[in-house]
Amino acid sequence: MDYKKKISELLGSPLVTADDIMIAAEGHGDYALPCFKYAKQLRKSPQAIAAEFAASLADSDVIERTEIAGGYLNFYLSRTAFVRGVMAGEDTQARAAKNAGKTVCIDYSSINIAKPFHIGHLMSTAIGGSLYRIYKYLGWNAVGINHLGDWGTQFGKLLAAYERWGDKTKKLTLDDMLSLYVRFTDESEHDPELAERGRTEFLRIERGDPDALRTYEMFKATTLEEVGKVYARLGIKFDSYNGEAFYNDKMQPIIDELVQKGLAEVSDGALVVRLDDYGMPPCLIRRSDGASLYATRDLAAAQYRADTYKFDKCLYVVATQQNLHFRQLFKVLELMGRPWAKNLVHVQFGMVSYEGQPLSTRKGHVVFLADVINNTVKRARGIIEEKNPDLEDKDHTAECVGVGAVMFFALGTQRIKDVDFDYEKVLSFEGETAPYLQYTHARCRSVIAKAADLPAGDTDYSLLTDDESYGVVTMLSRFEDVVADAADKYEPSVIARYLIDLAQKYNRFYIANRILTDDVELSRARLALTRAVADTIKRGLYLLLTEAPERM
Repeated sequence: MDYKKKISELLGSPLVTADDIMIAAEGHGDYALPCFKYAKQLRKSPQAIAAEFAASLADSDVIERTEIAGGYLNFYLSRTAFVRGVMAGEDTQARAAKNAGKTVCIDYSSINIAKPFHIGHLMSTAIGGSLYRIYKYLGWNAVGINHLGDWGTQFGKLLAAYERWGDKTKKLTLDDMLSLYVRFTDESEHDPELAERGRTEFLRIERGDPDALRTYEMFKATTLEEVGKVYARLGIKFDSYNGEAFYNDKMQPIIDELVQKGLAEVSDGALVVRLDDYGMPPCLIRRSDGASLYATRDLAAAQYRADTYKFDKCLYVVATQQNLHFRQLFKVLELMGRPWAKNLVHVQFGMVSYEGQPLSTRKGHVVFLADVINNTVKRARGIIEEKNPDLEDKDHTAECVGVGAVMFFALGTQRIKDVDFDYEKVLSFEGETAPYLQYTHARCRSVIAKAADLPAGDTDYSLLTDDESYGVVTMLSRFEDVVADAADKYEPSVIARYLIDLAQKYNRFYIANRILTDDVELSRARLALTRAVADTIKRGLYLLLTEAPERM
């Protein structure tokens, strides 16, 4: 049951909506209504308004009692009715129906062709992939877009390096491409002719030279094949791989419109849109040599997505360093008169480092994400071997734990914060980590398996109204609101924080109470609670790109 909606209906006031009702502070009931906002309109004090609302609920079988605290009206639900409603199962149909027909485009991961898929790409990949699942869960039509970095002079440099030093007798790998790119970067700093060769080779690609395009397409196919293996392990999917190159023939109409509307002007030979009035430097549309830029292609991409998907939201999951770029992009589209510009969102995130070390592709200081995953899975296998040597299918469990640890590392902290990857921390079974949640889930499943012989029968939910049980039920009741809040804030860590709180509350309940007792009715009720916790943790972990093994 949606208790916020139910309480607003019971109050019977057109002023009060479900959104006005909030979860009460610890020790002050289940829900609360701040009455301050109604004081001016009703010309009464918040306390008087709260008293009137309280009186209207005197005969409710949903509200056990109310309490006035300052200008707040706190609601204590009827525990038996509340527990019965929650344990009957969360009803997501109404929320999903509300979002039916809405479309969200999510631009995430956006790897660079011919460059390694390193741990620096993890945040965009994980946050975007999680938001994709979250919006799908809430009934949206989600469109996952991998805006590939597949255009630019770096491909001319790589082509020149491959022609000069590449081994044509064996299949090219990402490692090979990285080595060639780093070698070209180093040697071109002391060889101007080599640098010029890189520019010349990219012109061949731009002009459609068959041999140059053949090699360029090989770079692209090799990259997608190798990173596809990583995406599969992470549970990441995309509906579109349209990258920068896809928009080459779609930029000119945008440029023409900017000129025709007097938004763009020539400055030192370059075409720019001045944004001085909005506190930003000019947005560069075309360089003085005629070359397009990221902004040009992103303008064309936004227009294409609006035309193709008719989105209600379009999210760009990109590091906070690109904040100015997206502010300029959104403002230019607004000035062009695009009504959907207001629905564009830059979902920013902080930087990720690896054991205290920054990353640099240009200098070859990279940590491949596949290597990080492999190392984490290997370490997880060792921990499992130590903790439970008789566990069946240790390899599968280690994969779940290792990959989950990496994903939760990226999603368990507020996305705007900088984070540093540390194997010991992410694999802790006692901290605020994926292994802790997975272990709690496995503990629940173990209890359920031991109860296989428990006689079937109706569950007496009134046996779950004690403080410890009720605390767990209260947490379970909040899952749907938490997921909606995560979507509203573009913040998967909201779900991560919730799952940690739920697991901690259940584990305290588990330690204080025997689940399977001589009392069949009590056992059945506590078993139902355990099953609901396990199902909710599994559901929440799925939204965080993490599997929940049955045994650990």
